[in-house]
Amino acid sequence: MTSPKSQQEIRYMREGGQKLWNILQKLLAESTIGVSLELIEKHAGEEIQKAGGTPSFTTVKGYKWATCLCLNDQVVHGIPSGRLLQDGDIFTIDIGMIYKGFHTDTAWTKIVRSQNSKIVTSQNYKEKEQFLETGKKALELAKKVAKAGNYVGHISQIIEQTITTAGYDVVRSLTGHGVGKILHEEPMIPEYLEKPIERTQILLPGMTLAIEVIYAMGKGAIEYENEDGWTLATKDHSMSAVFEQTIAIQEGDSSVLTGS
Repeated sequence: MTSPKSQQEIRYMREGGQKLWNILQKLLAESTIGVSLELIEKHAGEEIQKAGGTPSFTTVKGYKWATCLCLNDQVVHGIPSGRLLQDGDIFTIDIGMIYKGFHTDTAWTKIVRSQNSKIVTSQNYKEKEQFLETGKKALELAKKVAKAGNYVGHISQIIEQTITTAGYDVVRSLTGHGVGKILHEEPMIPEYLEKPIERTQILLPGMTLAIEVIYAMGKGAIEYENEDGWTLATKDHSMSAVFEQTIAIQEGDSSVLTGS
């Protein structure tokens, strides 16, 4: 179980989380047509070091990279490769950092395009844009219900309702999680309400959580894409996206530690 943090510990996490969020924005900005995933990974490692941190994900046994990079139907744990970004790709960067002894974790999905891209006016692009806007909305609503006295189930419920009402599907086999001195702590935060809200974990002041919205344009069932043992993709090859921020639970509204 993620233990409630002291105000000093939350300050450390906020400082590290803001640095991490700024790194993520730099990486998203440079994620343009023709850029390789390996280059984004390289820059991520350099920026984390420059910020005075170390990569969180290398604390996961067997994982050697600072980022998880996913394209289109890939959902999570995509290994950085020499693959080049193409016009119209849906691209997710997931990144974590240890700073002053505490992890923060964040992810964001974008559509890769050039300013002169023809896809901007296409129906296909508009569908992708609407798909991503739904995920952002679900994350914002989840953060609003993530406050002391509520339950993990309130977060799960609003994510599921927002995603499914829009005609998409949540990935049920992946979750958000507590975060702190360890990258993945209890409680797990499912993308759907699996039992009565009052039977889920109550949220206490000082708890720090990585809320994740993980969903698909088609069905949310996933499988390993290949034999690398990491990359998970949708079984039906439909597009997927992830929006994640680290927050601290408070008496009132939650405090976002990665971004605003």
